[in-house]
Amino acid sequence: MNRRYRAVVSYDGTDFSGWQVQAGRRTVQAVLQEAIRSVVGTEVQVFCSGRTDAGVHARGQVVHFDLPEARPARKLFLAFNARLPEDVRIERITGTRPDFDARFSAKSKEYRYFIWNHPVPTPDMRRTRAHVRPRLDVAAMKRAATLLEGRHDFAAFCANPGYERDGTVRRLDRLRVTRRGAEIVIAARGEGFLYRMVRSIAGFLIRVGLGELQPEDALAILASRERTARVPTAPARGLFLWRVYY
Repeated sequence: MNRRYRAVVSYDGTDFSGWQVQAGRRTVQAVLQEAIRSVVGTEVQVFCSGRTDAGVHARGQVVHFDLPEARPARKLFLAFNARLPEDVRIERITGTRPDFDARFSAKSKEYRYFIWNHPVPTPDMRRTRAHVRPRLDVAAMKRAATLLEGRHDFAAFCANPGYERDGTVRRLDRLRVTRRGAEIVIAARGEGFLYRMVRSIAGFLIRVGLGELQPEDALAILASRERTARVPTAPARGLFLWRVYY
């Protein structure tokens, strides 16, 4: 009888072509499945809480998979990590109920977007921070973020609004902008996100911080329901899937 497992996975997405298996490309799903296959001796499909794009990272990606028989979670934890490359790690693994689904059981997710706001980029953060040289007005970014919280039609903040099967209305429970020294963090938590929605919000907030847009422009952009150059997509390297809530 199959035994279902739940795991929390972190990865540096720089050298991956995203989460999903793609022929001829290195992906997080493929690397995980190969590590598991090498341990258990059979093909196993790994399901995630949400796919990440090429270059996007994760600190709290949640996955589930079924094994043909029950095995001690601690032994699986050590064996899988021993076979994974250095840019992917399983942080925790536990047995779980048969109906747990990493995607459909999730109540909300939190993404964090990291900006290094300094004239000079730091070499150790070049893969995980978006670099913005001019000093950003964080107070203005915070005002704009407040206007985006709540349930709205986020079509203008979606990279492909015409392809969203469930529509473009989403609830953004929290959108916070904080600064600590040269680092600015945009934290977004909601029930679900559209394609490249968080990177689009980050791109808009950066423009507000630069003084190119006003905080109140958020309302007009939401109302327009049209994706335009006013909402650029921020670079993938600054984005992390931070945590999934169940």
